Order: sequence, then structure tokens, then C-alpha cells
Amino acid sequence: MRPKDTIYWVCQAFGWGVFSAIGLWFAARQSGWRPSLAAGFLLYFLYSIALSDLLRRRMERKQWLSLPRRAAAFRIAAAAVTIGAVQTLLIVSVDLVFDGRTSVFTRLDPVFATAFGTTLATATWILYYVRFTARQRQRERETLLQLALREAELQALEAQIHPHFLFNCLNSIRGLVAENPARAQDMITRLANLLRYNLQRDRYHTAPLASEIEIVADYLALESVRFEDRLQVTLDIGDDVKQVPVPTMLLQTLVENALKHGIAPLPEGGLLAIRARVERNRVIVEVENPGRIVERMAVSTQVGLHNSRHRLRILYGDEALLELRNGDGHRVVARMSIPRTI
Repeated sequence: MRPKDTIYWVCQAFGWGVFSAIGLWFAARQSGWRPSLAAGFLLYFLYSIALSDLLRRRMERKQWLSLPRRAAAFRIAAAAVTIGAVQTLLIVSVDLVFDGRTSVFTRLDPVFATAFGTTLATATWILYYVRFTARQRQRERETLLQLALREAELQALEAQIHPHFLFNCLNSIRGLVAENPARAQDMITRLANLLRYNLQRDRYHTAPLASEIEIVADYLALESVRFEDRLQVTLDIGDDVKQVPVPTMLLQTLVENALKHGIAPLPEGGLLAIRARVERNRVIVEVENPGRIVERMAVSTQVGLHNSRHRLRILYGDEALLELRNGDGHRVVARMSIPRTI
């Protein structure tokens, strides 16, 4: 049982217990002590807890406290009167069963007094419940708002990435239409696969690394039209990392950055290496290309890397890392490190 549930049931037992004890004391003073009186108030204690909890569940399920104030007040008042009437009916019935003709409820005055008291007790319970849960509801609303803002921000960041990716692909296909129509058709099919993948994956924001590798393979096939023999690719993907979720299209962004700033400026092209592994319960993805990081290059790549880092921060908080550094042998390495979630 969660701590807040424990507190709730303790308060339920304490509140209705105190009210029942006070009622028993007053009733014993007026009509004298008898076992049936204690049994009646014990039953009152139990079904009052049950009825008020049913009311709480309905309030939460129907979200009464999220309604406009007047509508919420009307429903709460109606519920208090209804529960008061049910409690009164049970009290009168139990007392008549135990005491018969000697019951105080053979007259109407005690019935009306009991109905007023039980309705007032239920209304008091509702007021205290609303008051003591107000802070929790405020926290829940703030959490939902933060999640909605994060979702909107994440979608906006993804939208910034997709048009850039699409324009590059279309430019690659355009040069093939006249020269090699059959290959152009194949490239259009690959582009359609990429677009379909994006439409399916946007709502999830993460996908298995194996799926991302397949999409990157389609992207590299499109870019090979432009680079021809200047582009060489190697893959080193561990079997234990293929089904691990990673941010959608982020690997493609790193590959696109490597092509643009590493392969494209070199007349002879170069080798693009993609590696992925699990290391101490973290997923390490690296994209390596020829070149060196200089100040001018670092500035020109800031937008894509900034968006990628922002996406990682939204998805993983401070547990994610994306860095661009100079590697060995005149190479540049983009390294993403995220927690392994499965």
C-alpha cells in the first residue's frame, strides 16, 4: 500500500471513529447504555467509511473537482444529501431491528435530526477531503502541464529535423530521374519507406536501434547517388543492442552531419563508421567520419547538435550525453550515450 493510501485510510478510520464515538456517548446519555446501541454505532462506523470511499472514487472517476465551481458544488451537495439519506435509512433500520417498539425512531423527530446530522457529517468529510487533496491535485495538474509542454517541445524539435532530411533526399533523387529512371524509382521507394517510418514513429519518439539502422541504410543508399564511390560505410552493431530503444531519427541526424561536414568536403570522400554497443548498462552509439573539428566547423554544426542534445535532455534528463570530438588518425567522432531501458 502506498503511503498516501495509508494516510487516507488512517484519516477515514480516525474521522468516522471519532464521530461515531461522540454519537454513541450522546445516545447513551439520552437513552441509557445497551449493547444494541454500541452495535448500531459500530455498523454506522463501517458503512460510513464504505459510503464515503464510494463517493471519493466517483468524484475521482468523474473528475468532479475539475468541473466549473457551480457544477462541482451541485454534485457534491447532491451526493452529501444522498449519502445522508442512505445513512439515516440504515441507522433507523438497524435500531428498529435491535430495539423494536422501544426504538427512538418510532417518532419522526429523531429521524429528521439523524438525517440532518449524517448529512452534515458527510458534507464535513467532503470539505476536509477537498481541502487536504487540493495540493496533490495542484501537483498533478502541474505535472500534466509539464508533460504536455515537453511533448509539444519534442514534436517541435523533431519537426525541425525532418524537412532538412527530406530536402537532402529529394535533391539526391532529382539527379537520377533523367540518367537512370529505374534506380530513381528504387530511390523513391526508399524515400517512401523513410516517410512512412516517420509518420509511424513520431508519436513514440523512440524505436529499436535495429529499425533506426534500417532507416539509415535507406538514407545512405539515397546519398550514395550523390557520393558514388566517395562514400564507404562500415557497421559494427552488437547483437545485444539491436532491440534497445533509441530516439527516432537521431542516428540519421548524426550520419547526415558526418556526410555534410566529413565526407562531402573531401574530393576523395572517405569512410563512415557506425558503431553501437552496450557498456555498463548504457547504450553507446558512435558515428565516425574523416576530418578535424575546427572553430568554424563547430559553429556550423551547432543547430543540429543543439536540437539533438535538447531531444535527449527531454527524453532522458541528465542521464544522456552527446559529444563531438576529434578521434585518432584525423577522424571526428560523434558519440551518444543513453541509459539502457530494456
